[in-house]
Amino acid sequence: MLKEQARKERITRMMALARVYRGWNSTQLANALGREPSRAVPVTGNPKLDLIGRLADALEWEVGEVAESLADRPAAWEAAAFEGRAFDDLDGDAQLAHRACDFPRMEAIALAMRTGATTARERAMAANRLAGAYDGMGRYPRVLQCVREGLAEERIGTDLRIMLTVNLANACYTLWNLEESRAISSSLVGRFDETPPKGRLERVAQAFSLSIRGHSARRLLGHDEGDGGRARLAQSAERDLTRAADIYEMLADEFGDDQYEGLAHTARGGAIEASVATGVLSAEDAIHEIVERLDAAVDLAMPRSAAMLEGWGWWSVFGANIALRSGDARAHELAESSEFERAVAICTNKAAEIADHLGHWAMRERAFTLEWCRRQTPGAVRKEDARQWMLDAEDVRVLVGTMGRFPLFRPTGWAILEHASIEEALA
Repeated sequence: MLKEQARKERITRMMALARVYRGWNSTQLANALGREPSRAVPVTGNPKLDLIGRLADALEWEVGEVAESLADRPAAWEAAAFEGRAFDDLDGDAQLAHRACDFPRMEAIALAMRTGATTARERAMAANRLAGAYDGMGRYPRVLQCVREGLAEERIGTDLRIMLTVNLANACYTLWNLEESRAISSSLVGRFDETPPKGRLERVAQAFSLSIRGHSARRLLGHDEGDGGRARLAQSAERDLTRAADIYEMLADEFGDDQYEGLAHTARGGAIEASVATGVLSAEDAIHEIVERLDAAVDLAMPRSAAMLEGWGWWSVFGANIALRSGDARAHELAESSEFERAVAICTNKAAEIADHLGHWAMRERAFTLEWCRRQTPGAVRKEDARQWMLDAEDVRVLVGTMGRFPLFRPTGWAILEHASIEEALA
């Protein structure tokens, strides 16, 4: 009953805001919402989609923003159980939940932190913890919103601002906002070049910034920049990723943290892809090295840490990228292009396997995209190959989740659903 009343109060408040914003009386508001004045608020407190859409028009908001404001989200109710506790205690609990990968609990704690925050720094800390929870759940657009919220606060401390800024760059990178991620990470790299990092946090931020800038440049290799532009991007990516790997390896040796070793491993793999684009390494040699070393990831329980296994997943993506570009460039050489196609299949399958094992949404997006690209000829879908791609219920579940998390992936997701074969029970 309490929840039902709370839902009604939220709708009533939104309607009041719309009435004041438009300067309407109650009858005009009801007409705009397509409701009778006495029945404007649903009895159950659950608004239908048409009401949400009409409210959005009245407020001149996006539909999703209105839905978010009216949503009866479990985490918000669970957060009430943590309210009233000391902020520092909540922050400690949020960190424990993060290490335990209990991200729904971390979200609830972070929401309680947001409610209990009394200073700009506390509000920024709550935003950063909430961003960490959403990152763990793969809700990347929300990560972006949270870190921006934290950065909007003033006088939060250099350490927290650096942390939020590097997380902003990473969220942009994950969502394929590559120019933004490259610019933000460049500002951080420049900062540390001018004033060498002090302490562990700043050294990690330096390595992370170099890694993000390098991977952003690496991803931009697929864009049409002309030969000169691609060469500069490739050189920049190789330089940044090699430097990031060196710093991560020093951190791993000094602190004995497997996480740093895994991040160094991922950076080394990205540098291989960049080296092919610079011409330092041939595509054949790079693919041979990657496929050969992927044997270390045959048993997904073998790597010492999740970070190292994630690194192998990204190596698979890097190998598929190299093979796809080289296969497109040599499509007229049938024997060679078929070798590249086999390499793409091996790498894509391994990336998908590791992504599912880790529940890694960003890697799932790459695995779906690369598999879709593998089943196409330049400029046209090979319908016979696409139709051989059978999606079962679990495949569709993951695909839908990926579409929700990556707005730029949605056209590809819809194309996959249109052309692939779906299990009869789902069709």
